[in-house]
Amino acid sequence: MSRAVLSIGSNLGDRLAHLQSVVDGLGGAVRACSSVYSTAPWGGVEQQDFLNAVLVVEDPERDAAAWLRAGQGLEETARRARPLRWGPRTLDVDVLDCDGAVSDDPELVLPHPRAHERAFVLVPWAEVDPAAVVPGRGSVAELLAGLDPAERAGVHRSELVLVRR
Repeated sequence: MSRAVLSIGSNLGDRLAHLQSVVDGLGGAVRACSSVYSTAPWGGVEQQDFLNAVLVVEDPERDAAAWLRAGQGLEETARRARPLRWGPRTLDVDVLDCDGAVSDDPELVLPHPRAHERAFVLVPWAEVDPAAVVPGRGSVAELLAGLDPAERAGVHRSELVLVRR
């Protein structure tokens, strides 16, 4: 069984619909879904706030590369363009972790190289899996507690909900 943790985000168009498209697209593989959070953009590019969530997914037929391809396919369906690093996007699907693997493959670095420093990842990840560990970095809860309070303060649970169907 392959178990992965995915971070999903959107700040263009119908943001909630873009996030829901990931839940729908992955269907029965989705085992857990965090609340939807409104978060300030990360990376210094002026843009609208994001909606973010974290999914725990499982599928015996998928490995880390297959989860990456699935996420990229969903981004393509959402007409994601990549003109600017950390810029606005219709949909972003990142593989944070897959079965605790550690990899420096340039196609897919695991765990995600910046997950441990981003509250918009750690807050929903801690919600959906309180015992989660970022391989080589420590527990999600400890990493979250170690972030600058201003970073954590930029992540707000919304009233919006993603539906597993």
